[in-house]
Amino acid sequence: MPLTPSYTREKSPLDTASALALGWLHTARFLTTAAQLHQLPALQVPEIAFVGRSNAGKSTAINTLTQQNRLAFASKTPGRTQHINLFALGRRGQTDAVLADLPGYGYAAVPQADKLRWQQVMVNYLLTRANLAAVVMLCDPRHGIKELDEALLEVIRPRVEQGLPFLVLLTKADKLNRSEQAKALSIARLQAGGGDVMLFSALKRQGVAEAACWLRARVEQAGGSEQALA
Repeated sequence: MPLTPSYTREKSPLDTASALALGWLHTARFLTTAAQLHQLPALQVPEIAFVGRSNAGKSTAINTLTQQNRLAFASKTPGRTQHINLFALGRRGQTDAVLADLPGYGYAAVPQADKLRWQQVMVNYLLTRANLAAVVMLCDPRHGIKELDEALLEVIRPRVEQGLPFLVLLTKADKLNRSEQAKALSIARLQAGGGDVMLFSALKRQGVAEAACWLRARVEQAGGSEQALA
């Protein structure tokens, strides 16, 4: 008598989509670093920028999404990393999309001259980078969207009005209980001015699959090559 096959739960469309997105993000590898805007290579593939305050957990979020421990470097002194780092995505040596890790802003220990210089570099990047396909802004939900975050959103508003997608990723969500998470999410949605908002926890892996799918969809929307989305 043939054995009765054991029950296997079929994967939902979300399971399949997140698996594909996370597999794609895992191909990330270091491409180049630039201290000045003119040092960045001119690229034709979609580029997604990660921005946020120096203590918002930006490097941790990038490493979690790409499933790599040290792809994005987290300095022991927040705000000390003052380069734009690019990471290429794509299998078999192809570069089908790029993640851009921009310097953190707003940390008090950084000299004022450095703050002003990098604020201007970021503004120029966000306004002029031709292949910019989306912006991910990371915020600690315990503090919410602060003045500098609002200033950054105002900088990209002209491009947003032209269709540039942006995502506010509320990191360290595990520090809040469910009620606090819901409140933080509601407030951030009001402040985001039309952008998407998600809760995210590297520790609990909350929102990781959803954020990965969001990134992959933005590359697809921007016309990323088939290799990136296969």
